[in-house]
Formats: sequence, C-alpha cells, structure tokens
Amino acid sequence: MWNKYAKLIVDYCVNIGKLDEVVIISSVEAYPLVIELYKEAIKRGAHPRFLLSDDTMSEIFYKYAPTELLEYSSPIDKFIMENIDVRISILSPTHTKPLMNIDPERRKIREKALKELKQIFMNREASGELRWVVAAYPTKAMAQEAGMGIIEFEEFVIKAVKLYEEDPVKAWIEQANNQNKVIKLLSRVDELRFVSKDTDLVVKVGGRTWINDDGKNNMPGGEVFTAPHEDSAEGYITFTYPAIYGGVEVEGIRLRFRNGNVIDAYAVKGDEFLKKILEVDEGAKKIGELAFGLNYSIDRFTKQILFDEKIGGTIHIALGSAYLRTGGRNVSAIHWDMIKDMKDGLVYVDGDLVYKNGKFIIDDVV
Repeated sequence: MWNKYAKLIVDYCVNIGKLDEVVIISSVEAYPLVIELYKEAIKRGAHPRFLLSDDTMSEIFYKYAPTELLEYSSPIDKFIMENIDVRISILSPTHTKPLMNIDPERRKIREKALKELKQIFMNREASGELRWVVAAYPTKAMAQEAGMGIIEFEEFVIKAVKLYEEDPVKAWIEQANNQNKVIKLLSRVDELRFVSKDTDLVVKVGGRTWINDDGKNNMPGGEVFTAPHEDSAEGYITFTYPAIYGGVEVEGIRLRFRNGNVIDAYAVKGDEFLKKILEVDEGAKKIGELAFGLNYSIDRFTKQILFDEKIGGTIHIALGSAYLRTGGRNVSAIHWDMIKDMKDGLVYVDGDLVYKNGKFIIDDVV
C-alpha cells in the first residue's frame, strides 16, 4: 500500500525527474512511507534527502530558546528553500498539540522570524520553480485526535487519497476535471456572498485566479481556492469547527470585516490567542484565501486541516498570506485556515444563487 502511495506522490503530485534536489520532511512515524518515497526518487535519478520533523524537539525549541534565537533566521534554511526542486512534507505527528502551552508571544516572535522563508516559498511556488506537496500518513496521534480507532483512521486516509482505486492517478484526474467545472463558473464572478446561520459575508474576486487543488500540492486534494480583493470583505462569519494553529485549538470563532479588515474577533475558547495572532502583522487581519471543499470522500472533521479544508460541503477562509498565483497581494507571517459547514447555507454569485445544501446547483457543476 505504501509503495502505491509513494508512486502517487512521486509521479502525480511532484513529478520527480533526474537530478532533482528533493527534500522529504517527516516524523519517524511515517518511516515506512519515507523509505518508499526515497526508493522511488532514487529510481527516477533524483537526489533525495530526509529531514526529521519531531514534535518533542519543536517543544524544546519554543520552551528554551532565548529571544535572539527565536528571532534568528538561518541562512542554511534559506539556502535550502532557495535551491531545492521538490519538497515533500509528510504530515505524521506523534503529538497533535505539542506547542499548546507555549506562550503565544514567543510564537509570535518566531512567526516573524520565519516570514522571509515563507515568502521565498510563496515566490518560488508561484513561479513554478518549486514543486511541493503535503501528504498525510496515518498515525496513532492523528487517529486519536480524530476520534477514530487506528485501523479506522488508516482506512479513512486510504479513502481520502483514493488508494482504494485500482488507478489512483486516473481517479485524481477525474476529480480535477470536476473541479475545473467549478472554476469555470467562479472565474466569471465578481462578487460572492455567503449566507448561513450567523453568517452574511461578501467578498470580491473579480480578476483573481481560482486554483484547482487536485492533489498535486495537497494529498488529499479536493478544493478550489483564490484570494479575494484585499479590501473587499464586508460582513460577518461564524465558523463551525475549531480552528487549529500550531496545535492550539480555538473554538467558536466569529469575525466581522469592514473594508477587508477584521474589525472585531471573538472566540468561545481561545479568544486571547486569537487576538494575539491577529496582531502578528497588518496582513493577519485580512483574508488571504477563500475556498470551497469538494472532496465528498472526506465527510467528517478530524482536527487535521489537510483533510478538513477539503470536506465536501464546506467553505474556508485563511487569514494572512495569499498564494501569489491567485493574484492575491496580502503578505503576512501567518496563514490560518478556518472552516465553515455550508450544508445549511447559500452562496450567491453576482446576486444569483448557485450553491445550496453543500453543493453547486448549476448544470454541469458538481
């Protein structure tokens, strides 16, 4: 199974070729998949290297690092980000909230220090120089967080990434084609209005580019997204699910926008953390991403954004940095996704109803 997954990632997601400089980032939990990825990259003549991502080490860093280290931007990290051809990140945590008790101020300092690296990533992926994917590997910690058994969660992941299909690549191409129909509709739109319980939000998207997340950057994929005009958001929105940032869970978020900026923010749980993150920089108060979740194989909330932002019948926005290839201009040290279930909601495009009960209702649009 993991060899089949590795081939999907190597050939479909990032298209590894001869002498590509490849970085594979993962915890030890995903070692069976890492080995298969390494083998498949070598067989294609690439040069892979493995970087360990460890939750305990992350906690140690944030807990003990002096301020000057929190503020430090490593030239080695910068060199790697500027020179690799492919980055494969395997989401495989051993602990889902390793930084939950770290002082938000320390995290704010570190976010600012990492801003340059994130901007290099944004620029290189926008130009096509950097091919990248974030893929999920089922771990016990993720299963527990999702409220599933270990075997149950593994089956959930296999279904979400379409490994149950005889030809997963063909299945993802079909998903991509269906999502292109949505993009064809939305690309003609100037204004979107979202109406649901405790939500009435209007954004402008005219002239912006909609991106088809067909599994090549996220595995699983299953969304279409863009960046709204930075000064356009008006109204309010309440999010259905907890929004998780760096392991900190914030529940019952309600945001009010004026001229594109958050002017009022409230959370039932984690209100202080929410307000601190919004103060990281000016860009943190604006919407950097707007998306529709269209992967109907993902039908439950797992507390893992890689799955949850794709849930069929949802929308999400991200506060903070925009992906440049959408035409978005917002720059921030953060990119924080927040998800709303729209199964009882409506979406209007330029005044016309096109989405109801979690699905598009226009002919030839899924």
